[in-house]
Formats: sequence, structure tokens, C-alpha cells
Amino acid sequence: MPGPRDRGRVRGLEELYRSHAQDAVRLAYLITGDHGLAEDLAHDAFVRLAGRLAHLRDPDAFGAYLNRTVVNLARSHYRRQKAHRTILGRVAAEPEAMVAPPDPTQREELWTALQAIDWRKRAAIVLRLYEDLPERRVAELLGCRPGTVRSLLSRGLAELRPMIRGEEDE
Repeated sequence: MPGPRDRGRVRGLEELYRSHAQDAVRLAYLITGDHGLAEDLAHDAFVRLAGRLAHLRDPDAFGAYLNRTVVNLARSHYRRQKAHRTILGRVAAEPEAMVAPPDPTQREELWTALQAIDWRKRAAIVLRLYEDLPERRVAELLGCRPGTVRSLLSRGLAELRPMIRGEEDE
């Protein structure tokens, strides 16, 4: 059950919200030109500051802190958006690889070949290529160094190639 002190704190937050929320939304709208985004940014800014209200150097300057937080959140939003556009531009500029649909008969062949190699090489191949984990994470899981993971991958794939191509020594 909240005590009188907690109720006072909630009332204080309500008053701060009532007195500053519209101005924060207006500022965010003027920066972004998008009403929905402006509301999101203003609300995020308020939530961030509400959690730090006790730590503000000058609680009377809440409006200034809120405005600064709105501006910073808008900047972060546009930075992320720019990064996404850059990545999408690079991907769009790359020629599409022609990938043939997987052949179900090759699946069994690959499974058999994988079972024929050492478990560490098999684990490195599965974790790195199938699970798409970074080398560092694979190294952590296997308890070795990233260089060892690269070596395991290289040797494992070298062993798999002849088996999959049908060049296996019998």
C-alpha cells in the first residue's frame, strides 16, 4: 500500500506531466513533423526524467531537462534511421545472388557427411554457419580462441567438400 510520501511523489509527477507534456510534444513535433513520433519521443523523455527526478540538480528546471531529453531522443531516432538507410542502400546496391532452391536429397547427404567429421569441427560449422553466431560466441561455447574456430571451420569444410561432391575415398 503506497504511503503518504509515495502519493505525494505521484501527485508531483502528475503535475509535472500536466504542465510540461504538451510543450514537449509540440517541441518534438516541430523537430520531427510526425505527430505520432512526437508523442512517442515526448513520453519517452518524460519517463526517462521521471525516473531521475530525485537526481536532478535543479528540480525547478524540469521543463529545460525535458526539452533537452526530447532533442536528444530525436537526434538518436534520426541517427538510427540514417544508419538503417545506409545499410539498406548497401544491400540494395549489391547484386542479388542466384540461389538454387535446396535439394532434399542433398540434405541427407550433408547430414551423413557432417556426422563423419570430428565433433568439434561439426560443432564449429553448425554454430557458425547454421546458427550464424559470431566467431567470438562460437569460441566461448567451444571453450577455445576465435582463431581456433576459424581453423576448425576451415578444416571441417575441407573434409566435407569431397564427401559432398562424391569424391570421398572409399
